[in-house]
Amino acid sequence: MQLKRHSLLESIVNVAVGYVVALLSQIIIFPVFGLQVSLQDNILIGLFFTAVSIVRSYILRRIFTRFTEA
Repeated sequence: MQLKRHSLLESIVNVAVGYVVALLSQIIIFPVFGLQVSLQDNILIGLFFTAVSIVRSYILRRIFTRFTEA
């Protein structure tokens, strides 16, 4: 069984790594599609999608928890 602090650390690292991957992906992919976005805007877009991802992950986790507890 995983300790709560290890779960928290895993979640933080997962989100941080995901954010960096998303940011680097945007910097590489956006110009391929002709989108010129400043670094500041890329950072904000990455933060927005990271927030969406956290909410999505939380909702799915709660749904799966509900089904496994029943």
